[in-house]
Amino acid sequence: MNELLNELERAAWGGFVGTQGRLFQRIEEDLRQNSGITHAEFEVLLRLRFAEGGRQRLQDLAAASLLSRSGTSRAVGRLVRAGLMSRVDAEEDGRGAYAVLSAAGKKRFERAAGHHLALVRAQFLRHFSVEELKVLAGFWRRLKAADLDAPSPEPVTARRSPRRRARS
Repeated sequence: MNELLNELERAAWGGFVGTQGRLFQRIEEDLRQNSGITHAEFEVLLRLRFAEGGRQRLQDLAAASLLSRSGTSRAVGRLVRAGLMSRVDAEEDGRGAYAVLSAAGKKRFERAAGHHLALVRAQFLRHFSVEELKVLAGFWRRLKAADLDAPSPEPVTARRSPRRRARS
């Protein structure tokens, strides 16, 4: 059996997992209450809002999403039914389809984004100094650059800080 996490590792990992869970729950509640959309739907609208021409192939939208392919498909279906986007067949190859942001979708996204960003600042960002945010951003860049999908052949051990020699 692998060694259990030590106290520092438990505090770091457990703190991340617990905080992420509470933040996502708060974000989900806030988006539903104030914008009438889910966090998943917000992500789809966000990606379309910043995609060229407000459109993106569905397969690319799903690949870039934090959602599963089926989760993306369900969110797209709900957004289409709400009139916030449309699904358009790809003319260039006839195989795929595009998700296209509607004017109503853009308006809903803009309203939701303003409230959402205020929540993110109040619930997360304000707890850190500018220097701490730079360090945190560096941690996320490091993890993004790591191949987190590759299987680990051996258990990863935590990095240990080098011990300082006692001065005589």
